[in-house]
Amino acid sequence: MKMKRIISICISMTAITFSCSPQPENDAGKLPNVVLIYLDDMGYGDITLTGATGYTTPNIDRLAKEGVFFSHYYSPQAVCSASRAGLLTGCYPNRIGITGALSHKSTHGISEQEETIGEILQKQGYVTAIFGKWHLGHQNQFLPTNHGFDEFYGIPYSNDMWPLHPNGPGAYPDLPLYENESVVNPSISPKDQAEFTTQFTERTVSFIRQNQETPFFVYLAHPMPHVPLFVSEKFKGKSQQGLFGDVLMEIDWSVGQILKTLEETNLDENTLLIFTSDNGPWLNYGNHAGSTGGLREGKGVTFEGGQRVPCLMRWKGVIPEGIVCNKLVAGIDILPTIASIANAPLPKNKIDGVNLLPLLHGNFDTNPRTSFYYYYRRNNLEAVRSDQWKLVFPHPGRTYKGFKPGNDGKPGPLNQSFNYPGALYDLRRDPGERYDVSESNPEVVERLVQIANKAREDLGDDLTNKEGENRRRPGQLEN
Repeated sequence: MKMKRIISICISMTAITFSCSPQPENDAGKLPNVVLIYLDDMGYGDITLTGATGYTTPNIDRLAKEGVFFSHYYSPQAVCSASRAGLLTGCYPNRIGITGALSHKSTHGISEQEETIGEILQKQGYVTAIFGKWHLGHQNQFLPTNHGFDEFYGIPYSNDMWPLHPNGPGAYPDLPLYENESVVNPSISPKDQAEFTTQFTERTVSFIRQNQETPFFVYLAHPMPHVPLFVSEKFKGKSQQGLFGDVLMEIDWSVGQILKTLEETNLDENTLLIFTSDNGPWLNYGNHAGSTGGLREGKGVTFEGGQRVPCLMRWKGVIPEGIVCNKLVAGIDILPTIASIANAPLPKNKIDGVNLLPLLHGNFDTNPRTSFYYYYRRNNLEAVRSDQWKLVFPHPGRTYKGFKPGNDGKPGPLNQSFNYPGALYDLRRDPGERYDVSESNPEVVERLVQIANKAREDLGDDLTNKEGENRRRPGQLEN
Protein backbone atom coordinates (compact mmCIF):
# COMPACT_ATOMS: atom_id res chain seq x y z
CA MET A 1 0.00 0.00 0.00
CA LYS A 2 1.01 3.61 -0.40
CA MET A 3 1.68 6.15 2.35
CA LYS A 4 -1.06 8.20 4.01
CA ARG A 5 -2.20 11.24 5.84
CA ILE A 6 -5.35 13.20 6.44
CA ILE A 7 -6.90 16.45 5.34
CA SER A 8 -10.23 17.50 6.66
CA ILE A 9 -12.43 20.50 6.09
CA CYS A 10 -14.81 22.00 8.57
CA ILE A 11 -16.64 25.11 9.57
CA SER A 12 -15.96 28.10 11.76
CA MET A 13 -16.98 31.61 12.78
CA THR A 14 -15.53 34.98 13.98
CA ALA A 15 -13.40 36.91 11.56
CA ILE A 16 -9.68 36.92 12.24
CA THR A 17 -6.98 37.92 9.81
CA PHE A 18 -3.99 35.67 10.19
CA SER A 19 -1.12 35.44 7.75
CA CYS A 20 1.57 32.83 7.47
CA SER A 21 3.57 31.27 4.70
CA PRO A 22 2.49 27.85 3.36
CA GLN A 23 3.95 24.98 5.36
CA PRO A 24 2.63 21.78 3.76
CA GLU A 25 4.65 19.49 6.02
CA ASN A 26 4.69 19.30 9.79
CA ASP A 27 7.77 19.51 12.00
CA ALA A 28 8.57 15.87 11.37
CA GLY A 29 8.50 16.48 7.62
CA LYS A 30 5.44 14.28 7.11
CA LEU A 31 2.91 15.11 4.47
CA PRO A 32 -0.53 16.04 5.87
CA ASN A 33 -3.46 13.65 5.79
CA VAL A 34 -6.75 14.57 4.15
CA VAL A 35 -10.27 13.57 5.20
CA LEU A 36 -12.97 14.72 2.79
CA ILE A 37 -16.59 14.30 3.92
CA TYR A 38 -19.13 14.79 1.14
CA LEU A 39 -22.84 14.72 1.90
CA ASP A 40 -25.61 14.15 -0.63
CA ASP A 41 -28.38 16.79 -0.94
CA MET A 42 -27.53 18.69 2.26
CA GLY A 43 -28.68 22.31 1.92
CA TYR A 44 -27.23 25.56 3.16
CA GLY A 45 -29.62 25.66 6.13
CA ASP A 46 -29.21 22.08 7.34
CA ILE A 47 -26.70 22.62 10.17
CA THR A 48 -27.30 24.51 13.39
CA LEU A 49 -24.71 27.10 12.41
CA THR A 50 -26.90 28.20 9.50
CA GLY A 51 -30.29 27.93 11.16
CA ALA A 52 -31.38 24.28 11.37
CA THR A 53 -34.13 23.68 13.93
CA GLY A 54 -35.51 20.57 15.59
CA TYR A 55 -32.07 18.99 15.92
CA THR A 56 -28.50 20.09 16.56
CA THR A 57 -25.17 19.36 14.87
CA PRO A 58 -22.61 19.96 17.65
CA ASN A 59 -19.73 18.14 15.98
CA ILE A 60 -20.15 20.02 12.71
CA ASP A 61 -20.43 23.21 14.78
CA ARG A 62 -17.15 22.24 16.39
CA LEU A 63 -15.56 22.28 12.95
CA ALA A 64 -16.64 25.90 12.72
CA LYS A 65 -15.27 26.68 16.14
CA GLU A 66 -11.91 25.08 15.38
CA GLY A 67 -11.57 25.99 11.71
CA VAL A 68 -13.06 28.04 8.90
CA PHE A 69 -16.59 28.30 7.51
CA PHE A 70 -16.74 29.24 3.84
CA SER A 71 -20.06 31.08 3.54
CA HIS A 72 -19.87 31.57 -0.25
CA TYR A 73 -18.91 28.06 -1.33
CA TYR A 74 -20.41 26.54 -4.48
CA SER A 75 -20.69 22.89 -5.43
CA PRO A 76 -19.34 22.24 -8.94
CA GLN A 77 -22.86 21.67 -10.24
CA ALA A 78 -26.35 21.21 -8.75
CA VAL A 79 -26.59 17.45 -9.35
CA CYS A 80 -24.90 14.27 -8.12
CA SER A 81 -22.51 12.86 -10.73
CA ALA A 82 -21.52 16.21 -12.19
CA SER A 83 -20.76 17.62 -8.74
CA ARG A 84 -18.57 14.63 -7.80
CA ALA A 85 -16.73 14.78 -11.11
CA GLY A 86 -15.90 18.42 -10.48
CA LEU A 87 -14.85 17.80 -6.89
CA LEU A 88 -12.45 14.96 -7.69
CA THR A 89 -10.89 16.42 -10.87
CA GLY A 90 -10.81 20.17 -10.17
CA CYS A 91 -12.73 20.79 -13.42
CA TYR A 92 -16.11 22.19 -14.30
CA PRO A 93 -17.88 18.87 -14.91
CA ASN A 94 -18.99 19.87 -18.41
CA ARG A 95 -15.31 20.24 -19.33
CA ILE A 96 -14.84 16.50 -18.84
CA GLY A 97 -18.18 15.38 -20.24
CA ILE A 98 -19.96 14.39 -17.02
CA THR A 99 -23.50 15.74 -16.70
CA GLY A 100 -26.57 14.87 -14.67
CA ALA A 101 -26.80 11.75 -12.53
CA LEU A 102 -25.45 8.52 -14.04
CA SER A 103 -27.60 5.42 -13.64
CA HIS A 104 -27.37 1.66 -14.15
CA LYS A 105 -28.09 2.28 -17.85
CA SER A 106 -25.18 4.68 -18.36
CA THR A 107 -22.39 3.48 -20.64
CA HIS A 108 -19.93 6.24 -19.81
CA GLY A 109 -18.10 7.48 -16.75
CA ILE A 110 -14.97 9.27 -15.64
CA SER A 111 -12.25 9.07 -18.28
CA GLU A 112 -8.90 7.38 -17.64
CA GLN A 113 -7.36 10.56 -19.07
CA GLU A 114 -8.57 12.58 -16.06
CA GLU A 115 -6.61 12.63 -12.80
CA THR A 116 -8.48 12.59 -9.52
CA ILE A 117 -7.43 13.80 -6.09
CA GLY A 118 -6.70 10.15 -5.28
CA GLU A 119 -4.38 9.75 -8.27
CA ILE A 120 -2.31 12.86 -7.63
CA LEU A 121 -1.91 11.85 -3.98
CA GLN A 122 -1.02 8.25 -4.79
CA LYS A 123 1.96 9.63 -6.72
CA GLN A 124 3.08 11.29 -3.47
CA GLY A 125 2.92 8.02 -1.54
CA TYR A 126 -0.52 8.43 -0.03
CA VAL A 127 -2.79 5.49 0.78
CA THR A 128 -6.29 6.31 -0.47
CA ALA A 129 -9.82 5.08 0.16
CA ILE A 130 -13.45 5.92 -0.55
CA PHE A 131 -16.32 4.76 1.62
CA GLY A 132 -19.88 5.48 0.52
CA LYS A 133 -21.27 6.69 -2.80
CA TRP A 134 -19.17 6.85 -6.00
CA HIS A 135 -21.51 7.78 -8.91
CA LEU A 136 -18.94 8.29 -11.68
CA GLY A 137 -19.64 5.07 -13.59
CA HIS A 138 -20.54 1.59 -12.33
CA GLN A 139 -18.66 -0.65 -14.75
CA ASN A 140 -15.24 -1.91 -13.61
CA GLN A 141 -13.20 0.50 -15.73
CA PHE A 142 -14.92 3.45 -14.02
CA LEU A 143 -14.81 2.19 -10.41
CA PRO A 144 -12.72 4.03 -7.80
CA THR A 145 -9.95 1.40 -7.69
CA ASN A 146 -9.15 2.34 -11.29
CA HIS A 147 -9.19 6.07 -10.55
CA GLY A 148 -6.88 6.71 -7.64
CA PHE A 149 -8.31 4.75 -4.71
CA ASP A 150 -6.67 1.75 -3.09
CA GLU A 151 -9.90 0.80 -1.34
CA PHE A 152 -13.60 1.16 -2.14
CA TYR A 153 -16.52 0.05 -0.03
CA GLY A 154 -19.87 1.46 -1.03
CA ILE A 155 -22.53 1.90 -3.68
CA PRO A 156 -21.98 2.73 -7.37
CA TYR A 157 -24.71 5.38 -7.67
CA SER A 158 -27.48 7.02 -5.64
CA ASN A 159 -29.30 5.15 -2.89
CA ASP A 160 -32.70 5.74 -4.55
CA MET A 161 -31.65 3.84 -7.69
CA TRP A 162 -33.21 0.56 -6.56
CA PRO A 163 -36.50 -1.35 -6.90
CA LEU A 164 -38.18 0.71 -4.16
CA HIS A 165 -37.79 3.94 -6.15
CA PRO A 166 -40.92 6.19 -6.05
CA ASN A 167 -41.30 5.64 -9.82
CA GLY A 168 -42.34 2.10 -8.98
CA PRO A 169 -41.15 -1.49 -9.53
CA GLY A 170 -39.04 -1.94 -12.62
CA ALA A 171 -37.60 1.56 -12.67
CA TYR A 172 -34.29 0.26 -11.31
CA PRO A 173 -32.71 -3.12 -10.64
CA ASP A 174 -31.32 -4.19 -7.27
CA LEU A 175 -28.78 -1.81 -5.73
CA PRO A 176 -25.41 -3.55 -5.16
CA LEU A 177 -22.79 -2.96 -2.49
CA TYR A 178 -19.17 -3.14 -3.63
CA GLU A 179 -15.91 -4.06 -1.93
CA ASN A 180 -13.28 -2.79 -4.36
CA GLU A 181 -14.39 -4.31 -7.70
CA SER A 182 -16.48 -7.16 -6.26
CA VAL A 183 -20.16 -7.10 -5.38
CA VAL A 184 -20.46 -8.23 -1.76
CA ASN A 185 -24.20 -7.63 -1.47
CA PRO A 186 -26.16 -7.81 -4.75
CA SER A 187 -29.45 -6.58 -3.29
CA ILE A 188 -29.33 -3.86 -0.66
CA SER A 189 -32.37 -3.83 1.61
CA PRO A 190 -33.93 -1.06 3.72
CA LYS A 191 -32.28 -2.65 6.75
CA ASP A 192 -28.91 -2.37 5.01
CA GLN A 193 -29.48 1.31 4.19
CA ALA A 194 -30.29 2.00 7.84
CA GLU A 195 -26.69 1.00 8.64
CA PHE A 196 -25.02 2.98 5.84
CA THR A 197 -23.99 6.03 7.89
CA THR A 198 -22.62 3.91 10.71
CA GLN A 199 -20.97 1.37 8.44
CA PHE A 200 -19.16 3.88 6.22
CA THR A 201 -18.07 5.84 9.29
CA GLU A 202 -16.65 2.72 10.95
CA ARG A 203 -14.75 1.87 7.78
CA THR A 204 -13.29 5.38 7.73
CA VAL A 205 -12.26 5.20 11.38
CA SER A 206 -10.63 1.80 10.83
CA PHE A 207 -8.78 3.11 7.77
CA ILE A 208 -7.38 6.04 9.77
CA ARG A 209 -6.23 3.80 12.61
CA GLN A 210 -4.57 1.34 10.24
CA ASN A 211 -2.65 4.03 8.38
CA GLN A 212 -1.39 6.31 11.11
CA GLU A 213 2.24 6.07 10.07
CA THR A 214 1.84 7.04 6.42
CA PRO A 215 0.06 9.91 4.67
CA PHE A 216 -3.50 9.04 3.70
CA PHE A 217 -6.53 10.43 1.90
CA VAL A 218 -9.97 9.16 2.81
CA TYR A 219 -13.11 10.26 0.97
CA LEU A 220 -16.24 9.62 3.06
CA ALA A 221 -19.13 10.12 0.65
CA HIS A 222 -22.29 9.63 2.70
CA PRO A 223 -25.29 8.56 0.54
CA MET A 224 -27.61 10.68 2.72
CA PRO A 225 -29.54 12.89 3.37
CA HIS A 226 -30.49 12.01 -0.24
CA VAL A 227 -33.82 10.17 -0.24
CA PRO A 228 -34.75 7.49 0.66
CA LEU A 229 -33.88 8.36 4.22
CA PHE A 230 -32.80 5.66 6.66
CA VAL A 231 -31.23 5.87 10.10
CA SER A 232 -29.85 3.38 12.59
CA GLU A 233 -31.71 2.45 15.75
CA LYS A 234 -29.39 4.60 17.87
CA PHE A 235 -30.76 7.80 16.27
CA LYS A 236 -34.25 6.75 15.25
CA GLY A 237 -36.82 9.16 16.68
CA LYS A 238 -34.18 11.33 18.37
CA SER A 239 -34.90 14.64 16.63
CA GLN A 240 -37.89 16.97 16.70
CA GLN A 241 -37.83 17.20 12.91
CA GLY A 242 -38.69 13.63 12.10
CA LEU A 243 -36.61 11.26 10.02
CA PHE A 244 -34.64 14.00 8.24
CA GLY A 245 -33.47 15.40 11.57
CA ASP A 246 -32.58 11.91 12.79
CA VAL A 247 -30.42 11.38 9.69
CA LEU A 248 -28.57 14.68 10.18
CA MET A 249 -27.96 13.84 13.84
CA GLU A 250 -26.37 10.54 12.81
CA ILE A 251 -24.22 12.28 10.19
CA ASP A 252 -23.12 14.71 12.89
CA TRP A 253 -22.25 11.72 15.08
CA SER A 254 -20.16 10.45 12.18
CA VAL A 255 -18.17 13.69 12.12
CA GLY A 256 -17.66 13.34 15.85
CA GLN A 257 -16.30 9.82 15.48
CA ILE A 258 -13.73 11.03 12.99
CA LEU A 259 -12.69 13.95 15.19
CA LYS A 260 -12.35 11.58 18.14
CA THR A 261 -10.22 9.18 16.09
CA LEU A 262 -7.89 11.95 14.92
CA GLU A 263 -7.40 13.03 18.54
CA GLU A 264 -6.76 9.50 19.80
CA THR A 265 -4.21 8.86 17.04
CA ASN A 266 -2.49 12.24 17.57
CA LEU A 267 -3.17 13.19 13.94
CA ASP A 268 -5.11 16.38 14.70
CA GLU A 269 -2.31 18.71 13.71
CA ASN A 270 -1.41 16.89 10.53
CA THR A 271 -4.84 16.38 9.04
CA LEU A 272 -7.00 18.62 6.91
CA LEU A 273 -10.68 17.79 7.38
CA ILE A 274 -13.15 19.03 4.76
CA PHE A 275 -16.92 18.87 5.19
CA THR A 276 -19.39 19.90 2.47
CA SER A 277 -22.25 18.76 0.20
CA ASP A 278 -22.70 17.89 -3.47
CA ASN A 279 -25.70 20.21 -4.03
CA GLY A 280 -28.71 21.73 -2.33
CA PRO A 281 -31.87 20.00 -1.05
CA TRP A 282 -34.40 18.11 -3.17
CA LEU A 283 -37.24 20.39 -2.15
CA ASN A 284 -40.25 18.55 -3.59
CA TYR A 285 -39.64 15.74 -1.07
CA GLY A 286 -41.08 17.98 1.63
CA ASN A 287 -40.41 16.71 5.14
CA HIS A 288 -37.70 14.38 3.78
CA ALA A 289 -35.86 17.30 2.19
CA GLY A 290 -33.44 19.76 3.70
CA SER A 291 -33.37 23.55 3.85
CA THR A 292 -31.71 26.17 1.67
CA GLY A 293 -31.64 28.60 4.57
CA GLY A 294 -33.77 31.02 2.54
CA LEU A 295 -31.81 30.79 -0.71
CA ARG A 296 -33.78 30.47 -3.95
CA GLU A 297 -34.84 27.08 -5.37
CA GLY A 298 -32.89 23.85 -4.66
CA LYS A 299 -31.24 20.78 -6.15
CA GLY A 300 -31.12 20.74 -9.94
CA VAL A 301 -31.30 24.53 -10.21
CA THR A 302 -28.51 27.07 -10.68
CA PHE A 303 -30.06 29.60 -8.34
CA GLU A 304 -28.29 29.84 -4.99
CA GLY A 305 -30.32 27.15 -3.23
CA GLY A 306 -29.11 24.55 -5.71
CA GLN A 307 -25.37 25.14 -5.49
CA ARG A 308 -24.47 27.24 -2.45
CA VAL A 309 -23.91 24.84 0.44
CA PRO A 310 -21.93 24.84 3.69
CA CYS A 311 -18.22 24.12 3.53
CA LEU A 312 -16.14 23.78 6.69
CA MET A 313 -12.44 23.04 6.98
CA ARG A 314 -10.34 22.24 10.03
CA TRP A 315 -6.58 21.76 10.29
CA LYS A 316 -5.32 22.24 13.81
CA GLY A 317 -2.32 24.53 14.02
CA VAL A 318 -2.65 25.70 10.41
CA ILE A 319 -6.17 27.08 9.89
CA PRO A 320 -6.92 29.86 12.41
CA GLU A 321 -9.79 28.86 14.70
CA GLY A 322 -13.28 30.29 14.55
CA ILE A 323 -13.16 32.26 11.32
CA VAL A 324 -15.68 32.93 8.58
CA CYS A 325 -14.46 33.42 5.04
CA ASN A 326 -16.83 35.25 2.71
CA LYS A 327 -14.63 34.91 -0.37
CA LEU A 328 -15.94 33.15 -3.47
CA VAL A 329 -14.78 29.51 -3.45
CA ALA A 330 -15.93 26.30 -5.14
CA GLY A 331 -15.68 22.52 -4.98
CA ILE A 332 -13.39 22.57 -8.03
CA ASP A 333 -10.82 24.40 -5.87
CA ILE A 334 -10.34 21.49 -3.48
CA LEU A 335 -8.04 19.47 -5.78
CA PRO A 336 -5.47 22.25 -6.39
CA THR A 337 -5.55 23.16 -2.69
CA ILE A 338 -4.81 19.58 -1.65
CA ALA A 339 -2.15 19.31 -4.34
CA SER A 340 -0.43 22.37 -2.91
CA ILE A 341 -0.27 21.10 0.65
CA ALA A 342 0.89 17.67 -0.50
CA ASN A 343 3.56 19.10 -2.85
CA ALA A 344 1.84 17.18 -5.65
CA PRO A 345 1.92 18.20 -9.32
CA LEU A 346 -1.39 19.29 -10.82
CA PRO A 347 -3.09 17.08 -13.43
CA LYS A 348 -1.58 17.25 -16.91
CA ASN A 349 -4.89 18.32 -18.45
CA LYS A 350 -6.31 21.80 -17.93
CA ILE A 351 -8.30 22.24 -14.74
CA ASP A 352 -10.50 25.08 -13.47
CA GLY A 353 -9.84 25.10 -9.74
CA VAL A 354 -7.65 27.56 -7.84
CA ASN A 355 -5.46 27.11 -4.76
CA LEU A 356 -7.25 28.20 -1.57
CA LEU A 357 -4.26 27.75 0.74
CA PRO A 358 -3.83 31.51 1.42
CA LEU A 359 -7.43 31.60 2.66
CA LEU A 360 -6.81 28.57 4.86
CA HIS A 361 -4.02 30.54 6.47
CA GLY A 362 -6.48 33.37 7.15
CA ASN A 363 -5.05 35.75 4.59
CA PHE A 364 -8.27 37.33 3.38
CA ASP A 365 -6.45 40.07 1.50
CA THR A 366 -6.03 37.51 -1.27
CA ASN A 367 -8.78 36.65 -3.72
CA PRO A 368 -7.94 33.33 -5.43
CA ARG A 369 -11.28 32.95 -7.24
CA THR A 370 -12.67 35.98 -9.08
CA SER A 371 -15.57 34.38 -10.95
CA PHE A 372 -17.73 31.26 -11.13
CA TYR A 373 -19.74 29.66 -13.94
CA TYR A 374 -23.13 28.06 -13.23
CA TYR A 375 -23.62 25.31 -15.82
CA TYR A 376 -26.48 22.81 -15.94
CA ARG A 377 -28.08 20.19 -18.18
CA ARG A 378 -25.78 19.03 -20.99
CA ASN A 379 -23.87 22.28 -21.34
CA ASN A 380 -26.09 25.28 -20.56
CA LEU A 381 -24.32 28.33 -19.15
CA GLU A 382 -27.21 29.61 -17.04
CA ALA A 383 -25.40 32.24 -14.94
CA VAL A 384 -22.04 33.73 -13.98
CA ARG A 385 -20.86 35.36 -10.77
CA SER A 386 -18.14 37.92 -10.11
CA ASP A 387 -17.72 39.73 -6.77
CA GLN A 388 -21.21 40.24 -5.30
CA TRP A 389 -22.91 40.16 -8.70
CA LYS A 390 -24.68 37.28 -10.39
CA LEU A 391 -25.94 37.55 -13.96
CA VAL A 392 -28.61 35.00 -14.92
CA PHE A 393 -29.24 34.32 -18.62
CA PRO A 394 -32.66 33.37 -20.02
CA HIS A 395 -32.93 29.61 -19.84
CA PRO A 396 -35.36 26.72 -19.32
CA GLY A 397 -34.98 25.05 -15.94
CA ARG A 398 -36.53 23.31 -12.98
CA THR A 399 -38.66 25.17 -10.49
CA TYR A 400 -40.27 24.00 -7.26
CA LYS A 401 -42.18 27.25 -6.83
CA GLY A 402 -45.97 27.00 -6.73
CA PHE A 403 -46.11 23.24 -6.13
CA LYS A 404 -47.12 21.43 -2.97
CA PRO A 405 -44.17 19.29 -1.77
CA GLY A 406 -44.53 15.61 -1.05
CA ASN A 407 -44.35 13.85 2.30
CA ASP A 408 -42.72 10.85 3.95
CA GLY A 409 -40.52 9.87 1.01
CA LYS A 410 -42.92 10.58 -1.84
CA PRO A 411 -42.09 13.54 -4.09
CA GLY A 412 -44.44 16.33 -5.01
CA PRO A 413 -44.74 17.74 -8.53
CA LEU A 414 -42.45 20.32 -10.10
CA ASN A 415 -41.89 22.07 -13.42
CA GLN A 416 -38.77 20.90 -15.30
CA SER A 417 -39.11 23.46 -18.11
CA PHE A 418 -39.89 26.83 -16.59
CA ASN A 419 -38.64 29.67 -18.80
CA TYR A 420 -36.50 31.84 -16.55
CA PRO A 421 -35.89 35.40 -17.76
CA GLY A 422 -32.49 37.06 -17.60
CA ALA A 423 -31.66 39.12 -14.52
CA LEU A 424 -28.83 40.66 -12.49
CA TYR A 425 -28.76 40.03 -8.75
CA ASP A 426 -26.73 41.74 -6.04
CA LEU A 427 -26.02 38.78 -3.74
CA ARG A 428 -24.69 41.05 -0.99
CA ARG A 429 -28.10 42.68 -0.55
CA ASP A 430 -30.30 40.01 -2.12
CA PRO A 431 -29.02 36.46 -1.56
CA GLY A 432 -32.55 35.19 -2.22
CA GLU A 433 -32.33 36.47 -5.83
CA ARG A 434 -35.64 38.29 -5.76
CA TYR A 435 -34.83 41.69 -7.30
CA ASP A 436 -33.47 42.25 -10.80
CA VAL A 437 -31.13 45.27 -10.77
CA SER A 438 -29.84 45.00 -14.33
CA GLU A 439 -31.35 48.28 -15.53
CA SER A 440 -29.58 50.31 -12.85
CA ASN A 441 -26.22 48.53 -13.33
CA PRO A 442 -25.58 48.28 -17.09
CA GLU A 443 -21.80 48.40 -16.65
CA VAL A 444 -21.93 45.38 -14.34
CA VAL A 445 -24.07 43.49 -16.84
CA GLU A 446 -21.56 44.23 -19.60
CA ARG A 447 -18.62 43.10 -17.45
CA LEU A 448 -20.33 39.79 -16.59
CA VAL A 449 -21.33 39.24 -20.22
CA GLN A 450 -17.64 39.45 -21.12
CA ILE A 451 -16.85 36.83 -18.45
CA ALA A 452 -19.60 34.62 -19.88
CA ASN A 453 -18.22 35.03 -23.41
CA LYS A 454 -14.83 33.73 -22.23
CA ALA A 455 -16.57 30.71 -20.70
CA ARG A 456 -18.44 30.07 -23.93
CA GLU A 457 -15.29 30.12 -26.01
CA ASP A 458 -13.55 27.75 -23.59
CA LEU A 459 -16.33 25.42 -22.39
CA GLY A 460 -19.13 26.08 -24.83
CA ASP A 461 -22.77 26.91 -24.17
CA ASP A 462 -25.77 25.11 -25.63
CA LEU A 463 -27.97 28.14 -24.96
CA THR A 464 -25.96 30.19 -27.47
CA ASN A 465 -24.93 27.28 -29.71
CA LYS A 466 -21.26 27.49 -28.70
CA GLU A 467 -19.36 24.21 -28.80
CA GLY A 468 -16.30 25.37 -26.84
CA GLU A 469 -12.64 24.81 -27.65
CA ASN A 470 -11.47 22.86 -24.62
CA ARG A 471 -14.05 20.27 -23.66
CA ARG A 472 -13.01 16.65 -23.25
CA ARG A 473 -14.92 13.43 -23.71
CA PRO A 474 -15.94 11.20 -20.80
CA GLY A 475 -14.78 7.62 -20.60
CA GLN A 476 -16.75 5.24 -22.81
CA LEU A 477 -17.62 1.67 -21.94
CA GLU A 478 -15.17 -0.72 -23.57
CA ASN A 479 -16.75 -3.46 -25.67
